Amino acid sequence: MTRRDAPAAVVRVPAKVNLELRVGAPREDGFHGLATVYHAVDIFDEVTVELADDWGVEVHGDHADKVPVDETNSAMRAARLLAQRHQIDQPVHLTIEKSIPVAGGMAGGSADAAAALLGCDAVWGLDLSRPDLETVAAKVGSDVPFLLTGGTALGSGRGEHVVPVLTQGTFDWVFALHHEGLSTATVYARVDQLREGLNVPEPSTSEALMTALRAGDVDGLAAALSNDMEEAACSLVSRLRTTMMAGLEHGALATIVSGSGPTVAFLARDRTAAIDLMVALSADGLGDEVVHARGPVVGAQIIREQGLRTS
Repeated sequence: MTRRDAPAAVVRVPAKVNLELRVGAPREDGFHGLATVYHAVDIFDEVTVELADDWGVEVHGDHADKVPVDETNSAMRAARLLAQRHQIDQPVHLTIEKSIPVAGGMAGGSADAAAALLGCDAVWGLDLSRPDLETVAAKVGSDVPFLLTGGTALGSGRGEHVVPVLTQGTFDWVFALHHEGLSTATVYARVDQLREGLNVPEPSTSEALMTALRAGDVDGLAAALSNDMEEAACSLVSRLRTTMMAGLEHGALATIVSGSGPTVAFLARDRTAAIDLMVALSADGLGDEVVHARGPVVGAQIIREQGLRTS
């Protein structure tokens, strides 16, 4: 349980969409080599980290019942790993307010882990550098380092090596959320099955995408969106293709499955077009929920503090 007036930090952290996701062949360690471009969007979870008498985690919000509240929770694993690395024996209690889809290909679990790392650093008074936090983040999950910083970034390795990408302007997105969820492991297994017997090249990002981002060119970005996991995700959840085709018919510039799915992302020309698209998709009953978001946005940020030590 938490203590009254215990030091606490509330961290807000965004979702992500992969503008490009190139997947290589399985490596000896069981992971796939990736070349991806991450893009943080303004759908946020909030994670409260409080000093407590015992370790614990609770989850509230949409489909919170699908998120584990034991030691397998991504945020709890991040907190435990950080404590182990720095010999911290002070428990924390984590309260997660979910808005990012669960198992939706938008890195909700990774986002919560990034928020937990930032919050624990604050309440334990560690004052760690960003590279120190990113080292721990990479051990928790491939997407976690990116969610610490946000913006738009190139990811390599298994996605954990992150380099910022110069991006001009803001892009408008509509996301059709499908609540049945898809596990990343299941989609990767399907990717490998579909590629059986094929020669899989080393993944690399396209120069066309980099050029579009540098110029803030929405049409160029639309032409460059790509996801090697899309075919696998659509084969597992057949209605994704129907949703994607409908969005294009309603004026989306381009569509892509977000990460491993089943969330479908639509790129719109501007805010007005995005709102019109959101209304049309909602009226058609496509997706269990349809939301508008903009990106890029910054990564995990402390938005409220209570009783933290200051230097």
